[in-house]
Amino acid sequence: MSTRPLPVRTEAVLQARDVRKSYGPRVALQSVSLELQAGEMVALLGPNGAGKSTLVQLLSGLFVPDQGSIHILGHDLRTQAPRALAGLGVVFQQSALDADLSVQANLLFHTDLHGIARSVALQRIAQGLQQHGLDAERNTPVRSLSGGNRRKVELVRALLHHPAFLLMDEATVGLDPSSRKALVDSVYACTRSGAVAALWATHLVDEVEQADRVIVLNKGVILFEGTPAALSATCGGLSMERAFLQLCAQAGSAPAA
Repeated sequence: MSTRPLPVRTEAVLQARDVRKSYGPRVALQSVSLELQAGEMVALLGPNGAGKSTLVQLLSGLFVPDQGSIHILGHDLRTQAPRALAGLGVVFQQSALDADLSVQANLLFHTDLHGIARSVALQRIAQGLQQHGLDAERNTPVRSLSGGNRRKVELVRALLHHPAFLLMDEATVGLDPSSRKALVDSVYACTRSGAVAALWATHLVDEVEQADRVIVLNKGVILFEGTPAALSATCGGLSMERAFLQLCAQAGSAPAA
């Protein structure tokens, strides 16, 4: 578990207050509040149906909460969406790359959307690809890449506009263990630089054992928020995974194996 000190707290990168979302009679989120500071790696753990996907959709501006507020870098996502979303980078569970375009063409499309000058864009793309060992894949069509390298390209893309908040939504689904570890390590490295805060939504506990904080979400309610050590202590010293399983079982829903 991580013992590195947290960065100095200034203005929160993300502030969500009393967020609620329903789909007809079904309540997906019940007054959920959370906050991220610069440089933090925060794990959002929850079983299938916990409300993780709904929360990700709200935080990324795809849906609007029924009540509550979401601010990214102080900008209200409801009334100042362009400014708020400019500070956000997302790697969704489903790939959003164009499989027929090359790696560089996909990345240039993203920088064009953000109005980044071509000379600056090419420099950032080169740096990102080098950092993640993808130099040789620059002109390769995305459909020819392995699943792990596709995810790396999506991470590079998510960081090209220098967001302060990185949202990872079940980003390792379908990856082999080696690729999964490489992606996790890359995100940890990004947060340790202090340049970005990350919220990692998953039900795979081993991916987030070194997180600065853990949020356990189940049935739209936050059951726990604190350090990994505090989570274990809350459940009598159990491992983080067993503590997570116990909390969810007590709430009436155990994670899928």
